[in-house]
Amino acid sequence: MKLNSFKSSQLVLALVAAGAIGGASVTALQHMGSAQAVSAPAVTTLVNPGVTVPDFAKITAQYGPAVVNISVTGMVKTSDEGPVVRRGGREDPFGNDPFFEFFRKFQPNGQGQSQQPDTPSRGQGSGFIVSADGIILTNAHVVRDAKEVTVKLTDRREFVAKVLGFDTKTDIAVLKIEAKNLPTVTIGKTSDLRAGEWVLAIGSPFGFENTVTAGVVSAKGRSLPDDSAVPFIQTDVAVNPGNSGGPLFNSRGEVVGINSQIYSRSGGYQGLSFAIPMDLASKIKDQIVAHGKVEHARLGVSVQEVNQALADSFKLSSPEGALISSVEKGGPADKAGLEPGDVIRKMNGQAVVSSGDLPAVISLATPGDKVQFEIWRKGESKTIEAQLGNANEKAADVASADPGTPQGRLGLALRPLQPDELRASGLPSGLLIQDVQGAAAYAGVQSGDLLLAVNGQVVSSVEQVRSVVAKSQKSVALLIQRGEDKIFVPVRLG
Repeated sequence: MKLNSFKSSQLVLALVAAGAIGGASVTALQHMGSAQAVSAPAVTTLVNPGVTVPDFAKITAQYGPAVVNISVTGMVKTSDEGPVVRRGGREDPFGNDPFFEFFRKFQPNGQGQSQQPDTPSRGQGSGFIVSADGIILTNAHVVRDAKEVTVKLTDRREFVAKVLGFDTKTDIAVLKIEAKNLPTVTIGKTSDLRAGEWVLAIGSPFGFENTVTAGVVSAKGRSLPDDSAVPFIQTDVAVNPGNSGGPLFNSRGEVVGINSQIYSRSGGYQGLSFAIPMDLASKIKDQIVAHGKVEHARLGVSVQEVNQALADSFKLSSPEGALISSVEKGGPADKAGLEPGDVIRKMNGQAVVSSGDLPAVISLATPGDKVQFEIWRKGESKTIEAQLGNANEKAADVASADPGTPQGRLGLALRPLQPDELRASGLPSGLLIQDVQGAAAYAGVQSGDLLLAVNGQVVSSVEQVRSVVAKSQKSVALLIQRGEDKIFVPVRLG
């Protein structure tokens, strides 16, 4: 997708046109006011006389100094200065990393040309100070793989920050600068937010430091594609490249979220922005500060939405809940007795209305927690108790594989295609990539891809892959099929 920037003449024309429209509107209102013959219709107001518009200027003056500008220096993949973009209406041409190609065009050097993997780059984002001794929260995609992170305060002081840790699952990162008596924000409760409330964002869109934008809460508990672990706050606050990691304030001046994503058909802000709730962000921050890592709870199920047709089939009174489509063998759900076809209606008394509600609720839990599910099974309501597992344990199974295996050096978990899968794909042979980490993930390989060949040698078994990889020293070329497309992906061996 090619983005065209406005030329100066076009910008002037737009400003002139806006001025002309504004003037015409004022004149029309003046004429309407002087027309005595037209009687004004009666207006019924719904505004509560006791409710006033928040004092945004006071909030900005009091807490603006705690909002910081973050500059990142690193390789090309660290220049993700903008919020993650979820594009609607068409498939994302850049795979599962939509913000990378788009917001690369908004780097300070203004260059949008393709860059080589080892090309140094710079990016910008926002953050906010949560403790006077220099603890700062921002987005993980702002500082991921950064070589150097610089934090600039409103008093123009600059500090080189240490990245204490980050969690890509929730897109939270924690930084530390060596300073004392710093201004801090006040943390609020996302649970107290209501749709329609005023909210305020402060950040550095396009590098314009301490820019203030305002809007209202559109909804809470939104689940987005590939990010179902975060119950996002949806707002109509303008969020642009550089706003990522900045705070979202409520009308009382409390931070209730971290601005992180936008949803757009064009790739730019279109009135749909999403913030990570502080209830979740604070939990992630505490884990990183205390342990340097984050542990997520895991139930071990795949769920799907319950539509009206499914509700009718399962004799549900309403199309609500999370329908379990598969259960991981030996996982927490399997041990608890959950089965495919069960519909989870509640967890610990909290309603599960859509399938996205379940992982969002589990994300706030801790591994080892015992939770109670209210499920619908074969026309009856049942209660089942389960003990949540650790999501990191499943990942560790692949990461801890013998370095001599394909899993260890490539970061791939593979299995041969079944006969029916081969017939459906029309391929003579191939391996299904079940999980991706390490070198292969960094190269862009994804779960669900088909591995057809390694270094030009057709493979149909894990042993063949292991043999080819064992003979390779620095890198291998993987022939990957994704959908109808095939491409060779070079992978540097770990």
